Amino acid sequence: MSTFFHKFEVRWSDLDANRHMANSSYMMYCAQARMAFMYANGLRMATLVHWGLGPVILHEEFSFYKEITADQFVYVSVELTGMSEDGSIFAFTHKFYTPEGTHRATSRVVGVWIDSMLRKITIPSEDILDAFAKYKTDQMEILTMEDIKNLSSKPQNIDRSAFQKPNL
Repeated sequence: MSTFFHKFEVRWSDLDANRHMANSSYMMYCAQARMAFMYANGLRMATLVHWGLGPVILHEEFSFYKEITADQFVYVSVELTGMSEDGSIFAFTHKFYTPEGTHRATSRVVGVWIDSMLRKITIPSEDILDAFAKYKTDQMEILTMEDIKNLSSKPQNIDRSAFQKPNL
């Protein structure tokens, strides 16, 4: 499997009150690693805008194994672990490693490509499909719209009058 790695230096601003990396920082590192992956494969933001395409993350989950603290370097992997046959749905797994190779956390994201004008799921360009093809493996999961429908959480609307009740 071809794995892409992006290196980060953990900054003071990436920490929470417990002096370890904040949950929101893990999310931002994953997003930046994915963009670095795209750039390394010739898929720059300006190109996506020109094509009218955008990646949208629908689901993201994390497992944390050991703290990451300030002034450490971490490597975040980008592994293509799922894709629909037409490429409109994708899944990446990100693993956080110290320079010694110690695995600190894992994230899995599921997303889709959207037409940025129509705001609807679309099939990506051949350039994107070609870039992703370099990272396909026999173990990669084939995703379908059914997988999107079966994501672990669903929207649960409430009556808006609940917002007008005083908080205790």
